[in-house]
Amino acid sequence: MRVSHYLEFEERVTGGIKESVVHQRKMLDREGIEYTTGPTLDADVLHCNLMGPRSVWYAKRARDRGVPVVAHTHVTAEDFGDSFRFTNALAKPLRPYLGRAYGLADALVCPSEYNRGVIEGYADAPTTVISNGVDRGKLAGFESLKDEYRERYDLSPPTVFLVGHVIKRKGLETFVDLARELPDVDFAWFGPLDLSLKGRETTRLVEESPDNCTFTGFVDDVRGAFAAGDVFLFPTHEENEGIALLEAMTAGKAVVVRDIETFSWLDDGEDCLKVDPADAGEETAAFADAIRRLGDPALRERLGSTAAARSEAFSLDALAERYRSLYDGLI
Repeated sequence: MRVSHYLEFEERVTGGIKESVVHQRKMLDREGIEYTTGPTLDADVLHCNLMGPRSVWYAKRARDRGVPVVAHTHVTAEDFGDSFRFTNALAKPLRPYLGRAYGLADALVCPSEYNRGVIEGYADAPTTVISNGVDRGKLAGFESLKDEYRERYDLSPPTVFLVGHVIKRKGLETFVDLARELPDVDFAWFGPLDLSLKGRETTRLVEESPDNCTFTGFVDDVRGAFAAGDVFLFPTHEENEGIALLEAMTAGKAVVVRDIETFSWLDDGEDCLKVDPADAGEETAAFADAIRRLGDPALRERLGSTAAARSEAFSLDALAERYRSLYDGLI
């Protein structure tokens, strides 16, 4: 079996999509599946991770030649908005484009049940859910970096943190408002911060954030983020899955999430705390109450331990065989 495992714009794509592709290739390696990272029709399966124009071109020709096409549904119009500059304007025309592009696939891979529900409104192609997974080896030894990263960013426990690109959709306004509401708690957002790519509102929120709210920018070792942080706050408004969330759970961190459909698989009070997205006037208070509750070390320990156990089902070892089954079925 030979797979053309292609990520269009690979040299430019960052964040969750790039991380998912890294995970997929590690899983293919685990299964001993031969693959090329360039697009080619000289393969048993063409697997496209981002349906840009070149991927669409290859997908059309693969179908003409009888080569099965797999498309990953990382991108939806729903999660495209409030990300980078101009993405809101592009979200509306993106939907019909993606409908046509995803419709070229013989199989669509969705990272979550929520994402599958969204995608079923785009195209009639068969869907299968395979989590983006979590690379447990990537976090190995993270605890040893705790003192270094806390000292580097002047953070005192219990630190509330988030990992990933700083974008409005992920709950930036809530994150900043909470730091203002809880001045005695340190908040740290670890991840790329290029304000030239952000909209005016994102820039304003970052520049006007209080002193106890730190935006670190890119960190050279992401393990340091999970070492320095104690409570993983994920107030995202729209998410296909959330690799950073799975990583925080794997690291045994207490998690607070917005109660949206994406996270329906999480159990409130067992492996996380969920905050109902109430009206804007009550939202900050509700999140602040959850964070105050997690000032209790025993509660943090209990939620983190349960989360770590729950995350084992998302390890690359647990998921890898699903790709072989998918490809075998198509061939």
